[in-house]
Amino acid sequence: MHIDVITLFPALVTAIEEHGVVGRAIQAGVVSLQAVNPRDFAEQPHYRVDDRPYGGGPGMVMQYQPLQKTLAAIRAKAPKDCPAKVVYLSPQGRPLNQAAVRDLSACPQLVLLCGRYEGVDERFLETYVDEEWSLGDYVISGGELAAMVLVDAVVRTLPGVLGDEQSAEQDSFEQGLLDCPHFSRPEEVDGQVVPDELLSGDHNKIARWRLKQSLGRTYLRRPDLLKNLELSQQEQDLLTEFLTEQK
Repeated sequence: MHIDVITLFPALVTAIEEHGVVGRAIQAGVVSLQAVNPRDFAEQPHYRVDDRPYGGGPGMVMQYQPLQKTLAAIRAKAPKDCPAKVVYLSPQGRPLNQAAVRDLSACPQLVLLCGRYEGVDERFLETYVDEEWSLGDYVISGGELAAMVLVDAVVRTLPGVLGDEQSAEQDSFEQGLLDCPHFSRPEEVDGQVVPDELLSGDHNKIARWRLKQSLGRTYLRRPDLLKNLELSQQEQDLLTEFLTEQK
């Protein structure tokens, strides 16, 4: 998989190449990442990439032409039979979720556009952007942090990236539920003990406990997620059992 990030701050984005899951994936050759600066494609002598918005108002707007040239340069290096999907990180986009991450991870080529200032010329977005995604209902200074989050989320779903493939499968949201609680050694800390089910060695009992906790935690913390799921009778019974125990 190859990911290009269009950004005015390349060093900010490429910092993730040296750390964690993304760094290991790059070293293993599973993914490649490049940050491309639109200033490199702007007109001399000032290499300007932004200007005042028509109609007045505060802030500046990223201009059409430098972004168009940047995208053209990226596409010129990409395989002709594999067009890249262009994604704009914006607070006006759809909320990013795990289903979207899975879909994006199936794309061999991604171009992530990081907005700055008041945003990007709407004509560029309408002409070239395929999808627009948001991290949530709040505003940050630019799309770089959002792009880094998306890159990390996508890369960790790629085959061979995580040491244990089940790690990604058991993450929150993968099955539509929040993840269950996890415990490590020692068995007792300040009077708090690890649940007996996890110490039993019975894999069926452990799986049942984890599913019950995932259902219950989702009900308590994100009931909106349960509305999108059709629970089996076993899952309904486990949720009822959890709620009875919580009384």
